Amino acid sequence: MKETKVIFMGTPEFSVPVLESLIKNTQVVLVVTQPDKPVGRKQILTQSPVKEIALKNNIPVFQPEKIRKDYDTILNTPCDLLVTCAYGQIIPKEVLDYPRLGCINVHASLLPKYRGGAPIHWCLINGEEKTGVTIMYMEEKMDAGDIISQKEYKILPTDNVGTLHEKLSTLGAELLIETLPSIINETNKRFKQNEDEVTFGYNIKREEEHLDFSDTGKNIINKIRGLNPFPLANILVNEEEYKVLEAYFEEKDASTPKKVREIRKDAIGIDCQNGTIYLTKIKPFGKKAMNVKDYLNGVKKEEILKWQIR
Repeated sequence: MKETKVIFMGTPEFSVPVLESLIKNTQVVLVVTQPDKPVGRKQILTQSPVKEIALKNNIPVFQPEKIRKDYDTILNTPCDLLVTCAYGQIIPKEVLDYPRLGCINVHASLLPKYRGGAPIHWCLINGEEKTGVTIMYMEEKMDAGDIISQKEYKILPTDNVGTLHEKLSTLGAELLIETLPSIINETNKRFKQNEDEVTFGYNIKREEEHLDFSDTGKNIINKIRGLNPFPLANILVNEEEYKVLEAYFEEKDASTPKKVREIRKDAIGIDCQNGTIYLTKIKPFGKKAMNVKDYLNGVKKEEILKWQIR
């Protein structure tokens, strides 16, 4: 397996364990990642996490603006297999047809559920009890290729996007290395996806980050978990945006959704459809994220009770 020449395509932190595992077990001859991007208020040009790992290991890096138009570097790099994980662009057919052993992808869901760029977010938002990772052959249609292998993960009540991101990243790297020998030997099985079971985990839209307190407590909590730590759920308080990082729900009679019902020493309780959501960690507009216990030290409780929430 160590002699197998691999081109790896990936960009964010999620891709790093997969790349590191490939470096240990195969011969990674090229890393393809998104161009460096300005980050933060000072717009500092920043390398992707995948590029950093590649440079540390003296692996050539290719960063096309648009892979559909600029892929000759890949076709001029001898390889046996191409592996992708959260690369961030649609890969053209000329590239997919190039490697002798094909192109495979590490995807953070149990396909055919949650095809797309934000499967981890949506499995939490939708209240799924389990998720997992899939190793699949790639084709031109997004995340629609034949499944090679899968591994499940039972979602914990304490999981959010951050914890699930880390767990599935590690799980994906482990499953890839378990699956690679059969791919290299061309003895692996492959299974068509059932198109009747397809769902999508498309990228989160700005308006989908907003919490609707006329919804049920379960749905609101799931959304908070499914957007933490990025991009974060939000509410409007007196027309100012507050980010919501953590909260818990208590079921009770609630006749005034979107109204502050109660202020505890470490939480602000806002009524929803079937109870009260208690905010415990927030990020007020223009400030850093903080525990509500600390936030309450600097504001008058009478003003909080007057909050206009939407």
